[in-house]
Amino acid sequence: MVRRGDILWADLAPRSGSDQTGRRPVLLVSNDGFNDTPTWRSLIVVPLTTAVQNQSPTTVHLPLGTASLSRESLVLGNQITTLDRTKLLHRIGTLPGLYLQQVERAILRALALPAIP
Repeated sequence: MVRRGDILWADLAPRSGSDQTGRRPVLLVSNDGFNDTPTWRSLIVVPLTTAVQNQSPTTVHLPLGTASLSRESLVLGNQITTLDRTKLLHRIGTLPGLYLQQVERAILRALALPAIP
């Protein structure tokens, strides 16, 4: 069972344009009500990148070792997407709550939504 905040290896192929592609870590951000329902095939994720020089207001920096990541990474809040759960390969770790809150704020900025108190 996967949970909101889990970082998982996923197969993001095929994709196009500037979308993140290939086998890479993603952060699961969908509601656990969806995540726990096997018939709900699509889950909402945010891809990670190791191109840490590309920081912006919609990215969150994760230091090496965060959630058992083997490389320093960025969560790309501006590339929120849905994936069929069959594209999720295996769990790497779980993002600590403080970082998950930062990701939530990055997603809100990417969608131009007001901050949640």
